[in-house]
Amino acid sequence: MEQNERPRGGIDIQKLKKTGAVVLPSLFTIANMGFGFFSIISASERNYVLAAWFVIMSYVMDMLDGRIARLVHGESSFGVEIDSLSDWISFGIAPAYLMYNLVLKDYGFWAYPVAFLYVLCGALRLARFNVKAHLGESSKSYFQGLPIPAAAGILVSFVLAYSLLEAEGSVRNIKLIMNQMPFVYGIAPFIMIALSLLMVSSVPYAAFKQGGFFKPASIKGMLLILSVIFLIAAYPQDALFLFFSLYALSGLFIGLFKAAYSIGKAKADSKP
Repeated sequence: MEQNERPRGGIDIQKLKKTGAVVLPSLFTIANMGFGFFSIISASERNYVLAAWFVIMSYVMDMLDGRIARLVHGESSFGVEIDSLSDWISFGIAPAYLMYNLVLKDYGFWAYPVAFLYVLCGALRLARFNVKAHLGESSKSYFQGLPIPAAAGILVSFVLAYSLLEAEGSVRNIKLIMNQMPFVYGIAPFIMIALSLLMVSSVPYAAFKQGGFFKPASIKGMLLILSVIFLIAAYPQDALFLFFSLYALSGLFIGLFKAAYSIGKAKADSKP
């Protein structure tokens, strides 16, 4: 049988394999969307902790679908689009609705524009990412602007950490972080505005797509990964809030460092 000849029965094996490679990661993408939808329902029923955990599950599905797509060579334009739609529901609409019900509604009229600004900037962030992906201009080493899953991670991990204040009995927490929760609650609208602006900014954020510092093969990478796993296992709510917050701040520090370096280099070059 020739290589391009179809087997008996009219079944194109190569086409079937290619379809399967596209469908497999899309199943995780749909799961991402489903968890985001369940989060919205839970928030509407005032089950805020469950709503936050549903977004965390969406985060896990979002990490898996991209890795599985690269593993089975199932990247496609369809995958890019459905992934962005899922991310907008799970990391844009769901966290904004959760924060509105838990915090923002106490601010009256101003709750509406703050919540909508977050949803809008999340959509713009995803649209820009898609355009760059289709044009082949996306970078594997850094993101332009704060990724929407990271922005959502800060909001839902805040909800989880804040819920520990009302927990009865002894709970595992990092006291230094827990002591700041009432203050974070008070400035939550401003945090959402800052996250919204960071998503549509040009601030660089590490992508970690090629491992880098997080390569398990390196000793420092292994130590860092083990430390992260230990903290999340010991203090899941507080550790998630800490890590997402540090990541959001890291882009600002990197941007300031690059700006200072560029200014210093320009001054050095201008000297005779």
